[in-house]
Amino acid sequence: MAMWGGRFQEATLSVFRDFNDSLSFDYLLAQQDIQASRAWAQQLAQANIISNDEAAQLDTALADLSVAIDADPKLPLQTREEDIHSWVEAQLTTTLGAVAKKLHTGRSRNDLVATDLRLWSKLNAQGVRQSLLGAIAALINFAEQAGTAVMPGFTHLQRAQPVLVAHWALAYIEMFKRDLSRLDDATTRLDVCPLGCGALAGTGVAIDRQQLAQRLGFASAALNSLDAVSDRDYVVELSAAASICMTHLSRLSEDVIFFCSGEAGFFKLGDAISSGSSLMPQKKNPDVFELLRGKTGRVLGHLVAILHVLKGLPLAYNKDMQEDKQGFFDLMSTWQQSLLVLATVLPHLSVNKTQCRQAAELGYSNATDLADYLVSKGMPFRDAHEVVGELVVHAAKQQLALEALPLAEMQQFSQLISNDVYPALQLEAGLQKRAALGGTAPQQVLAALAQAKVWFEAV
Repeated sequence: MAMWGGRFQEATLSVFRDFNDSLSFDYLLAQQDIQASRAWAQQLAQANIISNDEAAQLDTALADLSVAIDADPKLPLQTREEDIHSWVEAQLTTTLGAVAKKLHTGRSRNDLVATDLRLWSKLNAQGVRQSLLGAIAALINFAEQAGTAVMPGFTHLQRAQPVLVAHWALAYIEMFKRDLSRLDDATTRLDVCPLGCGALAGTGVAIDRQQLAQRLGFASAALNSLDAVSDRDYVVELSAAASICMTHLSRLSEDVIFFCSGEAGFFKLGDAISSGSSLMPQKKNPDVFELLRGKTGRVLGHLVAILHVLKGLPLAYNKDMQEDKQGFFDLMSTWQQSLLVLATVLPHLSVNKTQCRQAAELGYSNATDLADYLVSKGMPFRDAHEVVGELVVHAAKQQLALEALPLAEMQQFSQLISNDVYPALQLEAGLQKRAALGGTAPQQVLAALAQAKVWFEAV
């Protein structure tokens, strides 16, 4: 049953109907449409548009419909209605007859769908929030388990300076904390109710829109009817927040994939989160992290899609906006699922502390510590950088670590070097020196981990 048939004398072409109808995906808004309709019926009764008895009939029928949807979320797909709004009205008409036809008084599908989608977004943003907190909790636990284990840090994918494994985990915790902040900001801005704005110019029914907004759990009512029915900023903001968060998740996954490789061997995948090869019996593949990395591209694509849909639209509502849902529904589901998966698999990831330490000790990762040593002896840093670079070349030719060079050979490059250079070149000495705020010194990392736990308990 179309909600607009009176103007038309000919039947709709089936090809157009298939192209135009949205029930196949907006059925996901069924509970939100019912919620908005129950609140609207109350307002119509308050404005004396319908009687209290009619409002009660509508409310009861809508409540029954909600129970039916709970039992079978795909119930609307058993019909050929145009969209979820038409389906709800058709169900009510079957139950209540003429009373059901009064429900749409003073409202449009434009303000109704905008309200439904905001309600759905609020609900699902809270689900994502909980999943994001679960991922952060898993990272905190991973950092705690790692303790003071040391691994090589990288720049340009080349070994750079040693860092604690927990320091690596805390870096992603910081990223996810920012993601949580972006999610909360977006949720705050979407908490505005469009219902009662009509098609574009506002409703002709004398209702209290602020009261209506409160009944639906919104912080306030939208202030401009044109903006209210055409605003999809919240879809863009949540899509952007998802894209940034998934990018962080993808970077973490890339790290784990490399750290679990035979070339690195820093982390070990548990059997429960690994897959094998159909041909090569020795393989143990990090498929779950590769999928997390791959799904990021899908989410980013949905962000680009909604921006392109909106970029050329005039005010107010345009049918293009029907394209705001399929990608967005998939994006929110993928985002939440990916975070849930991360939280689930991290406990099955272990650290090979011996291999990590051995790798941290290789590759002249203490070269900066030697430069700092020379600076402590009074040499300008730029000169120290030059001297140490020459020492690295000298050591590499002999395939020796810096700390394995005899003192006499090191003194050929600088007379400032003495026996106290050897303790300064030890792994722990280099770590301890990075004790400024944000550094990888064990005391700093343990303090940062404690702060992360305090933050988590309060959030």
